[in-house]
Amino acid sequence: MIKKLLLMLTMLLSMAAAWAQVDVNKADAAALDSIRGLGPAKTKAILEERKKGEFKDWADLAKPGVKVIIPHPKTSGNGRYTYLAAWGAVLKKGGNEAQARDLVGKIFHNVPVLDAGGRGATTTFAQRGIGDVLLAWENEAYLALKEFGAEKFEIVTPSLSILAEPTVSVVDKVVDKRGTRAVAQAHLDYLYSAEGQDLAGQNYYRPIDPAAATKYGKLFPKINLFTIDEAFGGWTKAQKTHFADGGSFDQIYAKK
Repeated sequence: MIKKLLLMLTMLLSMAAAWAQVDVNKADAAALDSIRGLGPAKTKAILEERKKGEFKDWADLAKPGVKVIIPHPKTSGNGRYTYLAAWGAVLKKGGNEAQARDLVGKIFHNVPVLDAGGRGATTTFAQRGIGDVLLAWENEAYLALKEFGAEKFEIVTPSLSILAEPTVSVVDKVVDKRGTRAVAQAHLDYLYSAEGQDLAGQNYYRPIDPAAATKYGKLFPKINLFTIDEAFGGWTKAQKTHFADGGSFDQIYAKK
């Protein structure tokens, strides 16, 4: 939100020489009021947005007044991973369960709308203009820059996050019933072929094939990651503790 607003003003600055002397990122109320055509409402909006500061890590998302867009953890894998990433980051940095719950609770208190899935959350943020920060899959963030314009948004990588490994598999019962085992297995094998891994890199997924990983390595920032098993004892335990009816998420969100 801050970046979108300031970029808009930067474009306006180039249209009037009188504006060029005022840095909207640093100017006080009096200086902003001196900008012809800005007006008190926009001046107030700029000052309020600047109070939120920069967003560099998980704790910044818990600041009062910040609007965070996250898909619903009970209906979205993206939402589950985001929730667990914030919770686990506290634990991996030496915090306890109470501190993790407190941070996650504050972040979700700042969520104005919970979309059912990751794409819906991206639409809410990028197209509808709701929220200051979108928490998304890495590839979703890069695709948003490509689709909506790299000048409109900035990707910020937290100091610590979670390794997301969505599964893909051949389900014996299904493929045998439908007679599609061969094509299903071929698709699965292709995903891990050299060509398939190159396509993954093209679409902003981190390839595991060494050649593709080297080719697209410069695109992805280095980031410290922990796993579901390390921080939560596996998905079965995490699901029961956090996302089952009456679990930690329900308890946290009920207080919103």
